[in-house]
Amino acid sequence: MQNRAARVRRRLKKNANGRPRLSVFRSSKNISVQIIDDLKGTTLASASTLEKAHKGKGSDVEAAQKLGALIAERAKKAGVKTVIFDRGAYLFHGRVKALADAARKAGLEF
Repeated sequence: MQNRAARVRRRLKKNANGRPRLSVFRSSKNISVQIIDDLKGTTLASASTLEKAHKGKGSDVEAAQKLGALIAERAKKAGVKTVIFDRGAYLFHGRVKALADAARKAGLEF
């Protein structure tokens, strides 16, 4: 898994062009996502199903969709319009795909 994540990040860095990275972490019970500026080494925005504002189950597609809309909203507040999507070692399927689609629908470009 670490090799796959490293391979994905290596490809992203070649094509980043200074854009922040939308990084996804998925566990069996929760999902968290953050927008990271790799040039400065800072987190610009983050969201997680562990937050108090999130109610319900944190490990299903519906929770991922809510999280995608939430991170897009927080990115707009932080002044971020375009990002590069970092799926890590996870396949672009299921919860990861639902999160990405919801973020795109809410106005985040990648």
